[in-house]
Amino acid sequence: MEGVAEGLWELADLSEKRGEISKAVKCLEAICQSSSVSFLPIVIVKTRLRIATLLLKHSHNVNHAKAHLERSQLLLKSIPSCFDLKFRCYSLLSQCYHLVGAIPSQKQILTKALTLSTASSDFAAKLWSCNFNSQLANALIIQGDYQASLSALEHAYVSASEMHYPELQMFFATSILHVHLMQWDDVNLVDQAVNRCNVVWDSIEPDKRLHCHGLLFYNELLHIFYLLRICDYKNATQHVDKLDAAMKADLQKMKQIQALKRELDVINQDLSCSDPGIPYRDRLALNAKQAQVEEQLSNLTGHSLTGKDALEPAYFGNVRREWGDKLELAQPPIEGEWLPKSAVYALVDLMVVVFSRPKGLFKECVKRIQSGVQNIEGELARLGVNDSMREVDIQHSAIWMAGVYLMLLMQFLENKVAVELTRSEFVEAQKALLQMKSWYVRFPTILQACGSIIEMLRGQYSHSVGCYSEAAFHFIEASKLTESKSLQAMCHVYAAVAYICIGDAESSSQALDLIGPVYSMVDSFVGVREKTAVLFAYGFLLMKQQNLQEARLRLANGLQTTHVTLGNLQLVAQYLTVLGNLALSLHDTGQAREILRSSLTLAKKLYDIPTQIWVLSNMTALYQQLDEKGNEIENSEYQRKKEIDLEKRIADAHGSIHHTELVERVKVEVYKLNDFDMKPGTAEAFMGVNNLDIPESVGLSPSTRRSSARLMDIDIGTRGKRKV
Repeated sequence: MEGVAEGLWELADLSEKRGEISKAVKCLEAICQSSSVSFLPIVIVKTRLRIATLLLKHSHNVNHAKAHLERSQLLLKSIPSCFDLKFRCYSLLSQCYHLVGAIPSQKQILTKALTLSTASSDFAAKLWSCNFNSQLANALIIQGDYQASLSALEHAYVSASEMHYPELQMFFATSILHVHLMQWDDVNLVDQAVNRCNVVWDSIEPDKRLHCHGLLFYNELLHIFYLLRICDYKNATQHVDKLDAAMKADLQKMKQIQALKRELDVINQDLSCSDPGIPYRDRLALNAKQAQVEEQLSNLTGHSLTGKDALEPAYFGNVRREWGDKLELAQPPIEGEWLPKSAVYALVDLMVVVFSRPKGLFKECVKRIQSGVQNIEGELARLGVNDSMREVDIQHSAIWMAGVYLMLLMQFLENKVAVELTRSEFVEAQKALLQMKSWYVRFPTILQACGSIIEMLRGQYSHSVGCYSEAAFHFIEASKLTESKSLQAMCHVYAAVAYICIGDAESSSQALDLIGPVYSMVDSFVGVREKTAVLFAYGFLLMKQQNLQEARLRLANGLQTTHVTLGNLQLVAQYLTVLGNLALSLHDTGQAREILRSSLTLAKKLYDIPTQIWVLSNMTALYQQLDEKGNEIENSEYQRKKEIDLEKRIADAHGSIHHTELVERVKVEVYKLNDFDMKPGTAEAFMGVNNLDIPESVGLSPSTRRSSARLMDIDIGTRGKRKV
């Protein structure tokens, strides 16, 4: 009977290689459903495991796979030993429960698996124990149980240490760091996790590190998230550059592999030709060439071309990915894969954008955003997600992976809005913001965390086109939609800035009410992003209240921190402009000239027309004080050209049919499904990009000539002649 089973297994393998998955499944199910031939239980178990693997790799039929695995589990209870099959069954069944969202069942099966694996002290059992602890930690994270997740990962880390397996230690060290970054309960614990990753990575032999491609990307990205959180942008840049170089090298390597595969296909086709006219010498040459190309491919991939795939399916999602599409973090049976390579590389592009945008490197930003959006849309299409689909239409097993790509897409679009607003390309910003809104309305549960971001961006758009009261409304709404204290603080600062720009006494009072609480708790935040923003807004408000010396002190402090730590050129330019304004008020014309020139240089680098106009208006006032008529006239003419340009851009934005939709004082309403099983925030939290703490400008740039006058309070040239 075993011969019959082996024959059907081989036939199933051939069908899979041809892409005929349904035929492969039918061949295998013929063994399970046979009434005329009685197969041994172990043969049935192996067959059902193979069917489940096929279904998980090639289809969305998770329930069918789960049924085969549950049946296998029952059969295995009556079979002594066979620990490897039992472990494989537990692992696959756990993944099925994960994919259908049955987390309690997943935890239950993993507990049984751990009990069995810890009863043995051999190497294979310890590896399986690590596998089960890894999956258990993931399940616990989905339930928000960070401490239990960390406990599972620490147990696995100890096992890896006992096995003297540094690569596996690194997998669990990075996983532990990831959980600490999501929880961020104690900065000292996060620092310890970072340091442990550094120590373990250094303990891996250099030649072995070359084969830890997945761990390299995972570790470096987690370090970047950590450094972003503490606002250490200088050191984070080094990690971004390292990842970008590694990504480009791998993409080049994959091109070589694809070229070799095409060459090998041609050789194989020639060799399969049965033409007897092919000379024997030519056939020998083809065989030699075939061996040479296969060896080159093997060297590049590190995999034998004749070896079979491991039984374990891809850990996330159900779209089958070949070797080159995966960034494995550990060897089987762990096969830990954080994210598919396409998602990881999209994250690298996103990090390049995050660090290039504040520096004004918009050409690179636009290129990376376009590339990232195109790649993500392609991956979403593979998951069956298109422009007309809604949340309810997604295959349940594809929800998690779709959530990852949708969150990445929203991050790219968010950065696009920021780039276009900085460049005063308001119509382009509208388009990107409307795309975000469309995705959010159609996927409100998966993208729940994006609600506050969209409202914040609506506020920034409204502010940029001079709709200050509408901007304040959206910033306040954004603060209500998030539990992040950091984002709430930034939204309150943005709203305060909008009120300052309105300019009346009541608005100034409202601005102070918003700034005060943030200022009083600013030292409680991790990093300095909130501090630099609130110091800017508070300093500007003090200046309007004629408290010039105090304003200068606050602004100088904020400028130094912004320049040294954040490196955000737009915010630096705005700081300089206000300080130049203050210098004029204090009759320090020499310092005012120097400061304003620096600010204008930065504003030009950023294509920031509103800030340029703001600086130019101050420079006109400076030349009036110095009685430099020639410079005053020349500067005024240049200022007017810029104002005409900006007024046209704002008019185009106001004339768009989408303008009213974006600025109106109504938050985006969505219909959420009560029975939608995905826990809100799961994908973005596990991916680690739900709050990148991207340094933003506070948006004090004037939008029109009229708003410029509001920002300056009264004409600087006139005020400069009064005693202060």
